Amino acid sequence: MSAAGPHPGQGNPQESVGDLVSRASQQISELVREEMQLARAEMTEKGKRFGVGGGLFGGSGLFGILAAQALVGAVIAALALLLPVWASALIIAAVLAAIAAGMAVAGKKQIAKAGTPAPEQAIDSVKADVAEIKEAAHR
Repeated sequence: MSAAGPHPGQGNPQESVGDLVSRASQQISELVREEMQLARAEMTEKGKRFGVGGGLFGGSGLFGILAAQALVGAVIAALALLLPVWASALIIAAVLAAIAAGMAVAGKKQIAKAGTPAPEQAIDSVKADVAEIKEAAHR
């Protein structure tokens, strides 16, 4: 190989620096757009999981209020009559409380599945891209 010939690792000697910079800029723009699309898709999925989990927690709150109302009704019935009416109200309160507990557990599982609200895959991908660009720049 002659002294004026291309060295290993270098691009086409006929390409100007401006062409290389222009091409690199275009590739970086495309990369950033793709990373933004990945982040958007990841955040949409996580948002859905948070929505389901929040809805289940809301439902558990509703049934918790109903359980408290039934318990109050049971106490009133027990004090007013001391008859079996209070026993049925107490059973309803226990059933509503069990439903609220089940919904709370299901909601907690949904939120745990969603993980952190950050777009982790997109962040990891961007970090890998930055590391690769730095490595290529040092060559």
